[in-house]
Amino acid sequence: MNPHPAGSFTSYLKDRVTRLEQLLPTMLPSNWYVPDPLRQAMHYSLMAGGKRLRPVCVLLACESLNGRAVAAEPVACAVEMIHTYSLVHDDLPALDNDDYRRGKPTNHKVYGEAMAILAGDGLLTHAFHTIVQSSRQFGVPAEVALAIVEELAEYAGMRGMVGGQAADMLGEQGITTIEQLEYIHLHKTGDLIVFSLRAGGRIAGANEAQLQALTIYGTKLGLAFQIQDDILDVVGDEAMLGKAKGSDEKSGKVTYPYFIGLEASQQEVERLTREAKQAISDAGFPVPERLFELADYLMKRNH
Repeated sequence: MNPHPAGSFTSYLKDRVTRLEQLLPTMLPSNWYVPDPLRQAMHYSLMAGGKRLRPVCVLLACESLNGRAVAAEPVACAVEMIHTYSLVHDDLPALDNDDYRRGKPTNHKVYGEAMAILAGDGLLTHAFHTIVQSSRQFGVPAEVALAIVEELAEYAGMRGMVGGQAADMLGEQGITTIEQLEYIHLHKTGDLIVFSLRAGGRIAGANEAQLQALTIYGTKLGLAFQIQDDILDVVGDEAMLGKAKGSDEKSGKVTYPYFIGLEASQQEVERLTREAKQAISDAGFPVPERLFELADYLMKRNH
């Protein structure tokens, strides 16, 4: 896989997503005996599409430091398993109670609630097995794989994504400050993006200054990404979004436009994007261009 293909960022992104779509099903070993409904439920949600933003961030961060993208691929697949499990569980009746995800019936609507819970459990735990393959198959130093496993447990767990999801659930009783909303966005959405960038950086041998720059970049990018979601719920195209416009307002969900208005929210996305790019500029990345392009791409997206 050419780490720096010519052409537009959208073609670069398409190339990476195509590669990930090929890899993901191979990460569920076909020679393991697994009850068919469980394997099918895991595969159903893992291959249900989506932006694949988090695994792309792993590859992109690795490439920005002239690292071997192939060595980062198991970690990229692992983070997509974590993201997918979180969506499967989030859609359950006990949480968001959603019937559709990306235009398809949610996992529990197809396989039942019990199997959906187990499919999420299976994806979560298999992610850690998958990370280890970066060492077993591609020679990533064991201490690097260990650091990635430790950080995934932190960023995806109670201090990170799970904590953000808990705050979001509790917030349904009433979010009264923008600080509460920011906490939810930073942890429920942002932490897995930060992890992805740091993991890709680690595989490429990033120094501490570069890891810190990726952390700042990912934190600001993750918040901008979620605010843009809030904006698109107000002004986006329903066909592109895959859901009804204004669904947040109808469901009583508190968003950035609710607190500070649409124009100020758009300005906040622009500010965060500028600051994300500046963090990378200041840290001396050998090939920073794709990180800049990703930030701009996410700011201008319409779905």
